[in-house]
Order: sequence, then structure tokens, then C-alpha cells
Amino acid sequence: MDQKKIGGFLKELRKENEMTQEQIAERFNVSSRTISRWENGNNMPDLDVLIEISDYYEVDIREILNGERKSENMDKKMKETLLQAADYTNTEAEKYNKRVRICNSIALILNVLCMLIKDNGIYMDNYIIRNGLNFTQGLSVGMLFFSLIMASRYGAKVRAFKQRLLKKMENYEYQRKVK
Repeated sequence: MDQKKIGGFLKELRKENEMTQEQIAERFNVSSRTISRWENGNNMPDLDVLIEISDYYEVDIREILNGERKSENMDKKMKETLLQAADYTNTEAEKYNKRVRICNSIALILNVLCMLIKDNGIYMDNYIIRNGLNFTQGLSVGMLFFSLIMASRYGAKVRAFKQRLLKKMENYEYQRKVK
């Protein structure tokens, strides 16, 4: 803690509120000389008084202890970082959703084709074609169920587990190469 910086900040807060040292001293039940010592950085307010000062000036106690207001520049940087993270997450989610939609479309088309062929009775006398259609229809229904699960909240858990496994495997491979 830099007492001079804190004192300067307390002085700045007092002047922003257009108050004298005497008025502040009266407000916090201390002498005007004590206020002067705080503002010059020769002395620090007690913790209970610091809390009162924080409430009175409507600033965070951390701001007082740091001797400066929260940096707006820092807030802007944090907002930019959060926006970039949100954009990245949205981009990744959109890529994933696109894959799920493609998978669903293919599965639906395969299922409809299989049903049309079966309903028309085309090639039903051929054992290989009939089993191939059954297999294709089963595969398409499986794809639909799989994409339904992956689009749910369980899908997010599966993807997170997969990422953890991949990282562990990468670390293991890296350690093997180092040895």
C-alpha cells in the first residue's frame, strides 16, 4: 500500500464532493489535522473509518487501498476480452451445430429413401438389397439419435470429456518424447 497515493486519492474524493477538511473531519468524528495527515500520506484511517469513507464516497474499499479508481481502460480491455471469448464460443458452437444439422439432414434423407424403396417393394425379393436397406435405415435412425444426444446438455459433457482426454494424451505423448 502506498500511503501517499491513498492520501492523494482521499483528497481527490473530498474535492470532488466540494468539501473542506473540517467538514470531512466533522462527518467522521476526527480532527481536521487527522484528515490532513491522511491526505498527506503520513497516517492511515482505521479500518472502521475506511469502511465509512468507502460508503460515504460510494467507492469500493479496494479503490481506496489501491489509491485510484478502477481503470476504465482495464474495464474496456476486460470487456473486449470477454467479447472475444464469447465470439470464439459462438463460432465453435455454430460450427458444431452446422455439423449436427448436416448429420441430421443426411440421416433424414437416407431414412426417407429407405422407406420409399421398401414401400414400393422394389428389390424386396433380393436378400442383399433388403438387408442393405435395413442396415441403412438403422444407421440413419442411429445418426438421428446420436445427433439428438449431442445437441442436448449431455453432448456438452461428452465434448468436454473428449477435450480432457485429448489433452491428457497430448501431455502423455509429449512426456514420452522428452524422456
